[in-house]
Amino acid sequence: MGSEKRSGVHRSGARRVGSVKPSQPKARPCPICSKLFAPARMGQKVCSPRCAAKQVKQEKALERAKIRTRKEAIKTLPVLKAEAQREFNAFIRLRDRLAGYACISSGRPLDWSGNGVDAGHYRSVGAAPHLRFNERNCHAQSKKDNQWLAGNAVDYRIGLIARIGLAAVEALEADNRVKKWTRDELIEIRDIYRAKVRALKRLMEQ
Repeated sequence: MGSEKRSGVHRSGARRVGSVKPSQPKARPCPICSKLFAPARMGQKVCSPRCAAKQVKQEKALERAKIRTRKEAIKTLPVLKAEAQREFNAFIRLRDRLAGYACISSGRPLDWSGNGVDAGHYRSVGAAPHLRFNERNCHAQSKKDNQWLAGNAVDYRIGLIARIGLAAVEALEADNRVKKWTRDELIEIRDIYRAKVRALKRLMEQ
């Protein structure tokens, strides 16, 4: 009798345990599309394969941004200065090309088909480093005049007066400030002229 009761209790308990339904996961917003979804498996973070692909793409972009930030942090001042100068020079060439200017010193048409055009400084970067990013001090110039004729300074001055006026030229000549570029300034200059170059390239494509 006791055995039957025990077995009956056991069978009854088994039925009660078997009747408990597993709890359903709560719906949560998808971090990609914000749609509510109930995860179908452990560790599911997004609602669909499409959103999973987007999440992977976002994570890769974030990792690339972190790598760029780390690389930026270890760049030296000379490296940043060279990057800023490269973007500035590219802007000067595009600016003068779109304006249809000839060589600032010789007055001859510039050959834009190859690599024959420099961004030539009136007061050189070595003599006046504080004017290296001054747009009035830098103009499109043939590589021959800039590199082989030492900038052709006399004719450069004549061409510069014709372009920006005597008062502006004399202001450049009288500017003898001492300037030390900081990291933040060089990064800002680089990024500003990079954006300007992109804008001018879009204009050329229209």
